[in-house]
Amino acid sequence: MGAADVIPGVSGGTIAFMTGIYQELVDSIKSINLDSLKLLFKLKLKEFWKAINGNFLFSLVAGIFISVFSLAKLMQYLLVAHPIPLWSFFFGLILVSIIFILKDMKCFTYKHFISLMVGIAIGAFICLTAPAETPDNLLFLFLCGAIAICAMILPGISGSFVMLLLGKYAFIMDAVANFKIVILLVFASGAVIGLLSFSHLLSWLLKKFYEATLYLLCGLMVGSMLKIWPWKLSLSSGIDHPIWPGQYAGNPQLASAFIWMLVGVALVVAINLMAAKGKEKASN
Repeated sequence: MGAADVIPGVSGGTIAFMTGIYQELVDSIKSINLDSLKLLFKLKLKEFWKAINGNFLFSLVAGIFISVFSLAKLMQYLLVAHPIPLWSFFFGLILVSIIFILKDMKCFTYKHFISLMVGIAIGAFICLTAPAETPDNLLFLFLCGAIAICAMILPGISGSFVMLLLGKYAFIMDAVANFKIVILLVFASGAVIGLLSFSHLLSWLLKKFYEATLYLLCGLMVGSMLKIWPWKLSLSSGIDHPIWPGQYAGNPQLASAFIWMLVGVALVVAINLMAAKGKEKASN
């Protein structure tokens, strides 16, 4: 999830969704509430840790932070030096994830169709929106953190791409790469507040309208494919316009692009096979 979150166009929420931890992630975040915080303030640490599913959240957050700080510079380099293979890998990974998710749906009604189309429209609109020029003051950075983190836990909507639209992606990546503590603390504070607030809404939707919500999330992933498509032309407005591979000037990269796309597909297939074996062992 950390590796995905530093790439504009790839969502950490998508990785959580395709690996089968999405519901647990949302519910665990939601469990950090007044009741669990009371346990913390009363120094009932064991009960607090259990109430918030601490082992799960600690492992996940630690992995994300280690990945973000260790891969920020690498991902910046790959986006500049090897964009086609990188985008191809994530395109294959997300495309086959959508297929796996949709094939497990038990029914498809007109309501589900509407949810899917709304998701596609929102995802496409976000991908085709031009970046804005915005201020660098701490209040706005706090708001950016709150908005971006909501996108990060939604499959298909990349928190990094939302940061691009807000005009703060390069600013925050520079702060990460150079450990600018004040900026990072303000941004992280906004992210924590936004995450705790948004997780309640998302958890409620998944419990009350499970399949409709999943179709909406799948639609967001489908719409986001416009941004993840490996071959694109950067317009002066800041929007990346998708083009066909044959129109791309670097045609010699086509072979490696399809190889990396297949690597992404193979990774998702392997993860799903492992998950299926895990469920089979658990049931036995």
